[in-house]
Amino acid sequence: MLPIDAAAHSSRWRRRHPVDKAVLGLGLTVLAVSLPPWPGAALVLLTALVVLLGPAGVPARRLWRAYRVPLGFCATGALTLLVQVGGPDGFVAPADGGAVRAGELLLRTSAASLGVLLFAFTTPMSDLLPRLVRAGVPAPVVDVALVTYRMSFLLLDSVRRIREAQAARLGHTSRAAEWRALAGLGATAFVRAFDRAARLQAGLAGRGYDGTLRVLVPEARVSVRFTAGSVALLAALTVLTLVLERPPT
Repeated sequence: MLPIDAAAHSSRWRRRHPVDKAVLGLGLTVLAVSLPPWPGAALVLLTALVVLLGPAGVPARRLWRAYRVPLGFCATGALTLLVQVGGPDGFVAPADGGAVRAGELLLRTSAASLGVLLFAFTTPMSDLLPRLVRAGVPAPVVDVALVTYRMSFLLLDSVRRIREAQAARLGHTSRAAEWRALAGLGATAFVRAFDRAARLQAGLAGRGYDGTLRVLVPEARVSVRFTAGSVALLAALTVLTLVLERPPT
């Protein structure tokens, strides 16, 4: 199981309905994209951090390990705005106002990423996917996503075991050995994935599969108080951003 999935299953908000957490987490993401970068995105980023480390109870180290990957993509995308290609100043030259645009983009994307991580760190996929059928998503699409999600952990476990077996047989002692081990890893993982898929299909057929996977979903109700509090927080951030952007005279 991936660290973010383990954190979602042990989250303080695990028993809350996904709608409650979607209103808060995805609402913060929408505000980060739609509000002005300063101070809107900055306020959203700070709020998401406080909620993640406070009420949601996400460990800071685990949050950083998950956040540093999207943050790296955000920084890489922002760096491209610092330069311009072509023009009277040469083939590559500093862009006019590039630093401001890069900072705004970095604020927006990093704050939006935290909003998505808030939802991901508190909502296991096994709780979310079965409920999508009630939201109008076709059942076969949900079934494929659910099976893919569960099979991915089995495939990752197989890859880990193959790597350990290769290391025990001195398969990583040189660069050539590393390439041979990588090729063997890919071939073995490919064969095992097809073998597991065939066994899964045979097992479903033997159990009378009729096109729908029936799974147990933990009972949860939408909390009116939690949802109302989330909406109030989003509205307060919006009003505060507008006030700070254009202070009254």
